[in-house]
Amino acid sequence: MTDLYLEIGPKKVFACSYDWPGWCRIGRSEEEALEVLARYVPRYRVIAERARMPFEPDSFVVIERTPGDTTTDFGAPAAISGIDRRPVDAAVAERDVALIRASWELFDEVTASSPEELRKGPRGGGRDRDKMASHVVEAERAYARKIGVRHRPFGLLDRAARAAMRDEIAEVLSKPSDGSPIVDGGWPARYAARRIAWHVIDHLWEMEDRV
Repeated sequence: MTDLYLEIGPKKVFACSYDWPGWCRIGRSEEEALEVLARYVPRYRVIAERARMPFEPDSFVVIERTPGDTTTDFGAPAAISGIDRRPVDAAVAERDVALIRASWELFDEVTASSPEELRKGPRGGGRDRDKMASHVVEAERAYARKIGVRHRPFGLLDRAARAAMRDEIAEVLSKPSDGSPIVDGGWPARYAARRIAWHVIDHLWEMEDRV
């Protein structure tokens, strides 16, 4: 079975996988969120294959429903589920990091091969390539602080700084965890892995769709 949790906001619902960081989709109801998640199986398989992992999800099983908030409705998974607070062993932590690294690699490749000006989104908006890539990096820098990793702002073309930050994020998240926040006021490791991967993947797929 494929274990999922639902984050239920006032108007929107996220369906998210526990064991596949970043495989997380939104809908206007529980049913729609699950349907959208299923439609993205082929696209997430590309990420899993890059991490050299077979990805053949079975029947969905919702094992937790957790309340969301206005951030959920805005379009980001913001709730820390109960299972995120369980201990994480080294094998699970290293697996999560492999999937995050695969997401980074694919996002960077798609960014490099995409035109600067992207097609407008369904509502006529959306960032162009460089602004989207900068947004992803700046979000990662903010997320990194939630696990005790701090880096000064750096430019989009500063690949050394980006690699150093990502390596430090990966180092922290690859360690076993007791399920508590990694730093005071921060995030548990599994939630951090899921949120970081989701944000990269969400924009990866957006960029692919708007080329």
